[in-house]
Amino acid sequence: MLVLLPPSEGKAASGRGAPLKVEGLSLPGLNEARAAVLDELVELCAGDEEKAREVLGLSEGLRGEVAKNAELRTAGARPAGEIYTGVLYDALGLTTLDAAAKRRAAKSLLVFSGLWGAVRVTDRIPSYRCSMGVKLPGLGALNAYWRGVMADVLPEAAGQGLVLDLRSSAYASAWKPKGEVAGRTATVRVLHSQVVDGVEKRSVVSHFNKATKGRIVRDLLQSGAAPESPAELVETLRGLGYAVEAEAPAKAGKAWQLDVIVTEIH
Repeated sequence: MLVLLPPSEGKAASGRGAPLKVEGLSLPGLNEARAAVLDELVELCAGDEEKAREVLGLSEGLRGEVAKNAELRTAGARPAGEIYTGVLYDALGLTTLDAAAKRRAAKSLLVFSGLWGAVRVTDRIPSYRCSMGVKLPGLGALNAYWRGVMADVLPEAAGQGLVLDLRSSAYASAWKPKGEVAGRTATVRVLHSQVVDGVEKRSVVSHFNKATKGRIVRDLLQSGAAPESPAELVETLRGLGYAVEAEAPAKAGKAWQLDVIVTEIH
């Protein structure tokens, strides 16, 4: 099973250890593209601060992120699973998984990134600021830039098993599974169900959407479950206590969409 995750906007501080080695990251087929993005981002942020802030879409309060990006080559690196924070990663709780679940996380989790393309949670990276929605002056829109590179690399990473896609739309646009891979891909939408005047209403709640996805991944890792298809995933999640609605896609080569229904927001 390969689980595709979004990154977090907020990130922990860089480590104090050795700096980044691009050649040491997983998915080496992305390294040339990673180096190109890194070069332009560092050059941009080491130059005109106001221009860099505008390109990166940073508020005045986030001005310090520009200086941080300028030092990416020398900043200490730490595992990506420690760099990414926020609601989903808090609910996932990588550091509190048992040893077997941590091994499964290292093998199955893939975090998408505007700067790195995609990394394993064990890949050592520095803290940075560069979303997939950024349009760099030289390379252009990063989602489009990564799309061509990912098309060659990600199908191999997906292997022959289930692909569980939990990315937000900005990061999903960088690689969309196609053909046979799409047929064994499942996307998840979390819906909050409440009854108002005797009528059920369902809505997407951003914070709880992220938290529930984090808990789903944690439960799958901790349980040791290994569903091999979207249909098996549905049964696995129901066995773990989730209310799941799903239908097989009408056409071959299309991803499944799973709706996880929740009644309490926490």
